[in-house]
Amino acid sequence: MRNGFRYYLDVITVLAQKDFKIRYRNSVLGFFWSLLNPLAYMVILTMVFSVLLRVNIPNYAPWFLIGVLVWRFFSTGTRQGLVSILANTSLVTKVYLPRYLIVLSNNLANFLGSGLEFLALLPLLVVLGVRLTWYALLLPAVLISEYLLIYGLSLSLSSLNVKYRDFDQLWDIALQLGFFLVPLVYDVSLIPVRYRTLYLLNPVTALMVFARDILLLDQPPTTFDVAVIISGVALFFTIGFLVFRRREGRLAEEL
Repeated sequence: MRNGFRYYLDVITVLAQKDFKIRYRNSVLGFFWSLLNPLAYMVILTMVFSVLLRVNIPNYAPWFLIGVLVWRFFSTGTRQGLVSILANTSLVTKVYLPRYLIVLSNNLANFLGSGLEFLALLPLLVVLGVRLTWYALLLPAVLISEYLLIYGLSLSLSSLNVKYRDFDQLWDIALQLGFFLVPLVYDVSLIPVRYRTLYLLNPVTALMVFARDILLLDQPPTTFDVAVIISGVALFFTIGFLVFRRREGRLAEEL
């Protein structure tokens, strides 16, 4: 039992390291692109929304930067998780190991990258005039919750994408739509009151609000947001597990 656990742990570690290195391979700036990219978005959208369109959101630059890193974690994680099985065909067809470990290690590599991005974010927030408090210590809870949400979705998407290759394009469209369905460039207050409760049931929205509450507003997350996150993670993780388990035995023959 112990040897089996050790074997699986080694497999996860090796695959996660490989996926993490591939993410920045042949890149001169490597990891720094992970921070430069959202910074460029921040500068451009801050000018567009706060200067040209006059969006009245205090501390818009750090407010947006926190949101874009939460969204980047979700979009990059699910997009890479979706193709994780297809990208490791030889492991599925020639090596005996639980296929979910492939998805798990892929998501872990993205978790590590996003964790480093948020670590680099903290001193930048101080430079932008944000006063961080002890609530910032809740940030790992945001990252772990989002990781579990991503993993649950990736289990479903990766297994279905093996048979239905259109899922790749469909998920890109879903992410483009999702960009506007979360409070990334606008505040939740812009949503009409009669639709706001439904809007806030999105776990990615709740995670974004959670992160801004603890890093920018110096306050704990609301009970509602915590409930939405826990429920969303449980729902998508359960669905992902059931879908993947049902399709796992067919993956090798469908590749």
